[in-house]
Amino acid sequence: MGSLLLPRLAHAGLLKSPVGINHLRPPGAVPEEIFPAKCIRCGRCAEICSYRSIRVLDIRYGVYAGTPLINVEEVPCYLCMKCVDVCPTGTLRRVSQEEVRMGLAVINRRQCVTWRGLALCRTCYNVCPFKEKAIHLDQLRPVIDERFCTGCGLCVHGCPLTPKAINIEPVYAFERKSRDVREEEAL
Repeated sequence: MGSLLLPRLAHAGLLKSPVGINHLRPPGAVPEEIFPAKCIRCGRCAEICSYRSIRVLDIRYGVYAGTPLINVEEVPCYLCMKCVDVCPTGTLRRVSQEEVRMGLAVINRRQCVTWRGLALCRTCYNVCPFKEKAIHLDQLRPVIDERFCTGCGLCVHGCPLTPKAINIEPVYAFERKSRDVREEEAL
């Protein structure tokens, strides 16, 4: 009977990861494939977060209920790194601010008013904790350097546009995409 129930659960979205554009795991998170199994859902990371960036998912998220998630459009991660210190299982690994890779900022050049030449906006650049490393200006237009972007979401939160001209893609999406590209090139 368990195997008959599984397709219904998957269809209902109870097995679908909540991680997506602008919805990220806290700093130092283990890969999403093992995250729900390793996290004991203690909520310590959410309790210690003084910015209230981390929220604990409710029962509507199925197997991911009780796990932490950051919606960077609402409250970005300020990289205080307190959450990694209180995680008892190592689901959030201790890493330095510079080593954090929650995601990667991606600028929609068709949406960005600076890239479109309509106005001069430097908000994403101004709020970045790693300006001139993770983001720099090229002819006054913002450019992301994927080697240094932590995916904290401060740029998304600061972007004055709706829809946002800059969004955070989860890191694993890029790893999977680059792996697929490498496999296609090998063929």
